[in-house]
Amino acid sequence: MTGRRRGLLDTSVVIALGSLDPASLPDVCLISAVTLAELTAGPLVAAAVRERAIRQARLQAVERSFDPLPFDADCARAFGRVSADLRARGRKAAARPYDGLIAATALAHGLDLYTLNPGDFDGIGGLTVRAPNA
Repeated sequence: MTGRRRGLLDTSVVIALGSLDPASLPDVCLISAVTLAELTAGPLVAAAVRERAIRQARLQAVERSFDPLPFDADCARAFGRVSADLRARGRKAAARPYDGLIAATALAHGLDLYTLNPGDFDGIGGLTVRAPNA
């Protein structure tokens, strides 16, 4: 894998994968178990039958395509730093809990984070955030 860019995709990117420019994504796309958890909740909270089916199909495709990185002790320690950085900026990790956990996963694994919502990750020290192109 030498020379291949690895990156962690946040949930927004996973949802939009088919409409994004592949050249703006890492060569090796990874996801966190947290993204899988967020996607798993999607069909369960969808009000409309059609939306529930779309979300379920997306979840199944992601489960087939990715082997998620676990949220382990290293990620938990990184989450402490993420929470402190957000609090120092007047924000709370609890406001968007998935984002903080996904950011912590990226930090723990030394990965750039690819997101369509870069502002959600402002102020997190050591995190490189990239916004893919449509």
